[in-house]
Amino acid sequence: MIIPTLSLLSIAAITWDVKPEMFTFGSVTIRWYGLLFSSGFFLGYLLMSRMFVREYRPVTDMEPLTFYMIGGTILGMRLGHCLFYQPDYYLANPLEILQIWKGGYASHGAVVGISIALWLYARKRPAQPFLWIIDRIAIVVALAAFLIRVGNFFNHEMIGHPTDLPWAVIFTQRDLLPRHPSQLYEAVCYILTFALMRFMYNRYDAKTPNGLLLGVFFICIFGARFAIEFTKENQVAFENGLPFNMGQILSVPLVALGVFLMWRSLAHPVITSDKPTRAANTKPNGKISHPSEKSQSTKRR
Repeated sequence: MIIPTLSLLSIAAITWDVKPEMFTFGSVTIRWYGLLFSSGFFLGYLLMSRMFVREYRPVTDMEPLTFYMIGGTILGMRLGHCLFYQPDYYLANPLEILQIWKGGYASHGAVVGISIALWLYARKRPAQPFLWIIDRIAIVVALAAFLIRVGNFFNHEMIGHPTDLPWAVIFTQRDLLPRHPSQLYEAVCYILTFALMRFMYNRYDAKTPNGLLLGVFFICIFGARFAIEFTKENQVAFENGLPFNMGQILSVPLVALGVFLMWRSLAHPVITSDKPTRAANTKPNGKISHPSEKSQSTKRR
């Protein structure tokens, strides 16, 4: 329940007293974070399916694509946290890397994991080159990032510095200090980025230059991340002695990469056809997998 209250700094603040657990059924506990995290994959599946139909790609590829995305996301986020934020501990206790239920994920690691997974996915699909597929995945990842940050808010984690701003939030599961709701700052930026990318895709459709949407994603998501980190508590102790924390250090090269991708996509545009060749869109048994292609083939007979 959200209750206006008077904080220890004598300002009006919002008390966030919602527990991370939605409900418990026997030995099974459903958490808000888990629901929101999994919702990102579900909504992403629906959005990507519509883009596949819109651009004449076989919807049957959505199953392997989802498999690659889940594996790349979870492995990348977990390894990113272990290697970027607590390498000494996890290299000394490597088996604990596998204990993903204990938490500890990094969005920068997800970028690496998803990129590798999509590269592997695209290798055998010439009608879905790497930059084409990752551009469209970036749209749904921005939406998933919004849901994850809302999940962090429910988890009372990734909290901000103490502040006297009128929208300060007291995270009762952590302490009684009014703090920046940094998770919500990021969530707002991410949903706006999703809306921008979706608008660009709807405007350019299949004629979107390869790399343009990914460039926008990197600039907006990690540019916002760099700025908002100034309002957040550091995640691990070693960051306290750094001019910038690890999240900011890792964001800089991704923003720079985003600028390069945008420049290249606009200066030297490469556009993947929205109607791939029959050979590229045909299953090994010779049957065309896209329903619209099948109906058109029947009419020509």
